[in-house]
Amino acid sequence: MEANSNSTTPTNEDSASSNDDGNSKKDDEDYSTPLEIGQHYLIRRNDDQWYPGEIIHRREKEQNGHMFEYYVHFEGLNRRLDEWVARDRIMSSQFAVQNTCAVKNPNDPSSVQSNGNGSGSCETRKVTRNQKRKHDEINHVQQGIEEMDPTTAALEREHEAITKVKYIDKCQVGRFEIDTWYFSPYPEEYGKQSTLYICEFCLKYMSLEKTYRAHLQVCTYRQPPGKEIYRKGTISIYEVDGRDYKLYCQNLCLLAKLFLDHKTLYFDVEPFLFYVLCQVDRQGAHLVGYFSKEKESAEGYNVACILTLPPYQRKGYGKLLIAFSYELSKLEQAVGSPEKPLSDLGKLSYRSYWSWVLLEILRDFRGVISIKDLSQMTSIAQTDIISTLQCLNMVKYWKGQHVICVTPKLVEEHLRTSKCKKPPLLVDNSCLRWEPPKRSVNNGKRK
Repeated sequence: MEANSNSTTPTNEDSASSNDDGNSKKDDEDYSTPLEIGQHYLIRRNDDQWYPGEIIHRREKEQNGHMFEYYVHFEGLNRRLDEWVARDRIMSSQFAVQNTCAVKNPNDPSSVQSNGNGSGSCETRKVTRNQKRKHDEINHVQQGIEEMDPTTAALEREHEAITKVKYIDKCQVGRFEIDTWYFSPYPEEYGKQSTLYICEFCLKYMSLEKTYRAHLQVCTYRQPPGKEIYRKGTISIYEVDGRDYKLYCQNLCLLAKLFLDHKTLYFDVEPFLFYVLCQVDRQGAHLVGYFSKEKESAEGYNVACILTLPPYQRKGYGKLLIAFSYELSKLEQAVGSPEKPLSDLGKLSYRSYWSWVLLEILRDFRGVISIKDLSQMTSIAQTDIISTLQCLNMVKYWKGQHVICVTPKLVEEHLRTSKCKKPPLLVDNSCLRWEPPKRSVNNGKRK
């Protein structure tokens, strides 16, 4: 999903000199003694603030005189911000985790800062369960394990146990060196390299830069395999069948997992179609992002997985992929919805797109319109329409059904906000060359 690209790999700063920000380290500290996994400490992030965090893993890597470096998770922050840090970024005394506050100077209690609640302190406010649900829905807060049902919680714990340590810090894709966010199950000899080199055209992955440079001289790919089904200016989209181009699609999934937390499709790609978005120039079609979808989805999903690579995020490509998925659904005369769960950043992109589409219709429509009508017009699932309108305070539950309640003024107010603004890139249907495949069953057909 579309996301903030400001993730950073750890920097091994030498903090031995004393200063007023609490970064000083005693010369006689014993960095050769390993810290225990599972213990909590104050840990300095790259913004020079100290956060409570947990030691997840450690590895021997003598660097700046330190025998070990540690993989840490910062309490209250997304796992994509987990990172390897040098020993000098970890306070020597253990920390009792009572909150998720940032601390500018660990030696000064007055420097405690709120981490996201806007209160300036770490005191929690009592809220009702309904208030919390509404807050989490509007602000796209993901459920904690303790809030999940037992089965989902067990699966989430298993997922975290398998994927909690990220070894690949960076990947070189084309001209971009990209900081990775999550673990990806590359084969052992590649999966524990600090930097992975990936050909942006064929997606072959390599562990050595010299091998990568040599490959670029002989690679004959200059675009994704499959059929180009959309071209407007320098933007191109290819449809790639996982059955026909299995290795390419598997490599695409492994690359995507570096930036997606909840992704389980890596190798069984044959039941899926992949729609690969590229920026085209004289050198070829450069990978920007993609979405995949099942050829036959019993649940009516029109997207199984969606990603925009970090260098291309916040430029409208994510919403272009979302819009494209719904244009295909319209041609299929089907109603679609993305497969859940969405990432926090995915929710933001989808909610923004749904809001803009629905508000544009409501602004120009005169008369009576229902949730079902909106779904028929947009191919957006009714459940997604209801949740979006609830966030916009535009729907009420009355006499057993959801009723849209809007005024022209309210619509215009929402359209002026950044969350509901017109996407910078839109699908031009005249540039789309695609027909829906013939199906043996009418999954997801409009009724």
